[in-house]
Amino acid sequence: HLNRTDTMSDIKTVFVTGGAGYVGALLVPKLLDAGYAVKVLDLYLYGDDVILGGKGDPKLTEIKGDLRDVSLLEKHLPGCDAVIHLACISNDPSYELDPNLGRSINYDAFLPLVDISKKNGVKRFIYASSSSVYGLKDDPEVTEDLPLEPLTDYSKFKAMCEEYLNAAATDDFVVTTIRPSTVCGYSPRMRLDLTVNILTNHAINKGQITVFGGEQKRPNLHIEDMCEVYLFMLKQDPKKIQKKIYNVGYENYKVKEIAQMVSETLGGNIPITTTPTNDNRSYHVSSRKIKEELGFEPKHTIQEAILDLKKAFEAGKLPNSFDDISYYNVKLMQAIKLK
Repeated sequence: HLNRTDTMSDIKTVFVTGGAGYVGALLVPKLLDAGYAVKVLDLYLYGDDVILGGKGDPKLTEIKGDLRDVSLLEKHLPGCDAVIHLACISNDPSYELDPNLGRSINYDAFLPLVDISKKNGVKRFIYASSSSVYGLKDDPEVTEDLPLEPLTDYSKFKAMCEEYLNAAATDDFVVTTIRPSTVCGYSPRMRLDLTVNILTNHAINKGQITVFGGEQKRPNLHIEDMCEVYLFMLKQDPKKIQKKIYNVGYENYKVKEIAQMVSETLGGNIPITTTPTNDNRSYHVSSRKIKEELGFEPKHTIQEAILDLKKAFEAGKLPNSFDDISYYNVKLMQAIKLK
């Protein structure tokens, strides 16, 4: 049991790794608006100006640096009350470009981050894992208590990080793991390599949708809801979320159903062509636990994500959506050759 009342007022400063990424760029301004001071650690691979909402806010500290730099962590973690760990080489294809790099960032750097956080009095550590840790399951409802059967190094290291984090928990160090679904919708640091976003980009800018495979299932989550989960977790009673793991998704759809939805949301007459794929990763998860235990429910739909993207394209916020590599993690990783 926790020997102190750790209320929301205890958390004043939040350290966000990967705060200039797809989710982070939207989350950081929301944290600032909610009254938190925020420190962002990020390589800023997508430019220095992606955190649009928080620029010039005295409560925002931006640290341009590498998660693997232990001296940076030792310098900036003291005084932080919570860590939201988003930084990673995200998704299997990006990871597979350079497995050693992937491991160094996604796993090797995770251990000192947890240890240094704990040592410096961080009260809460919220980890963004992935629903890919389950592997391929036949169960119609993939719940948090099913065994993990990660199929790839990316998901294997995500699972190992979850274990390490839970083992580090103490009364004064409250840890929670979120297993998000595939995120969709507009962000100032845009990714156009995620299911809903890919299909919408094709529909709007090519006038047709190409589906690779189509039978694979994908649980999706609007990026606004993804951000909301982290804000929500900071306010939870620590006793309720200690060592807890939550799936956070919304609706599970086949890729071909999402394509249909994109077409209908954008007017209904966009042709859909299907081509074979060798990527048959199919995930479907249940998000009942977080609803039943904590009362969290997503408020935004896939259709809203599609319309938000349409607005962003129409406003000229996403130029060169097929050629600019900064929208595509794999292409960017190939171009920059991180070491």
